[in-house]
Amino acid sequence: MKLPLNFLYRKLRPFLFAGDAEKVHERMLSSVEFFSKIPGFLPLLRQQFIEDNPLLRTELFSKTLKNPIGLAAGFDKNGRIHPALFALGFGFVEIGTVTPSPQDGNPRPRLFRLLEDQAVINRLGFNNQGAWKMAERLVANTLKIKSADADIFELSQDYPANIDSGMLGINIGKNKDTTLENATEDYVSVLSTLHPFAEYFTLNISSPNTEDLRNLQEKEALRILLDAVCTRRDELDRNHSRNTPLLVKLAPDLDEDTLENSVRVLQEFSIQGVIASNTTVDRPALKSKHQTETGGLSGVPLQKRSTAMIRTLFAELGAAMPIIGVGGIFNGADAYEKIKAGATAVQIYTALIYEGPGLVRKVKAELANLLERDGYKSVSEAVGADH
Repeated sequence: MKLPLNFLYRKLRPFLFAGDAEKVHERMLSSVEFFSKIPGFLPLLRQQFIEDNPLLRTELFSKTLKNPIGLAAGFDKNGRIHPALFALGFGFVEIGTVTPSPQDGNPRPRLFRLLEDQAVINRLGFNNQGAWKMAERLVANTLKIKSADADIFELSQDYPANIDSGMLGINIGKNKDTTLENATEDYVSVLSTLHPFAEYFTLNISSPNTEDLRNLQEKEALRILLDAVCTRRDELDRNHSRNTPLLVKLAPDLDEDTLENSVRVLQEFSIQGVIASNTTVDRPALKSKHQTETGGLSGVPLQKRSTAMIRTLFAELGAAMPIIGVGGIFNGADAYEKIKAGATAVQIYTALIYEGPGLVRKVKAELANLLERDGYKSVSEAVGADH
């Protein structure tokens, strides 16, 4: 039977969806984490799910990816199961959001499925185990430690020896009780702790679930933040002979002037990419009983808004700064639309919850067929084609 694990997920989905969304997600993480320790589990996943058309090979931050389909931050906040996620066929995986200190996040319930809308609302609030716990876990999974006496991990010369074939990104944020005036210190702290492990960092300044966080997208606050983070990144890269890309994740709810100002500030610094977009606090016409819950909305209702934002960003940035498109991607056509709008690569989250682990293989196959149909020889040829 083709993709029996995905078939099993689809059969179990009605039972899974009957329970509390966050508890089900936590059980899934624990189960996958447990099975990943069993010899043969990850190879089984790869056999089931990995199938990459050479047409999908692409460049992102000077690294060749097998495909441009990534997993968005928030699914694996603490970096517990990223080897298994790579085994599903993602070209890159972003873990986090992680903060300097552990925190519980907002009161429960705080995660809601909107089945009729193929959407999710969350107000989790950066619940995570903290940067040092993530570092310990990544050490155990992927790296050999030489010493941990310095303010960051000192590694042997072969770091970053990621055992996975994809690119690992880390999404970083500030603790809830850190004031905006001191937010820069939190971002610099997490960057310093996790620098050896990330093939890129994303600055999350656009979650709607940490009070006033989105104010960091405003011109002067963003300039202060980027100045400090870029300076620290450059220092660490020089010390370790690395080039670590920095990305900024923006909100889809920015008005035209604020977005334009944010883009101008990004261009002042050594920022290598933009993620468009985070969840929205807007509420389009929704059908689900959970439509009035506060928090960030993701999934199909975000699809058109995030694609429009990508078009705007590409018109401003062109090909000079890669854009990663995220929001409502459920099939290859959705991914293709964002790529033609200007996205170099895309990320999935909500659709994985609804469609199961076979989604990645499906999206890749459909995207390859669309590229071939339109005569493209590579993903990069299609980037920004709508312009």
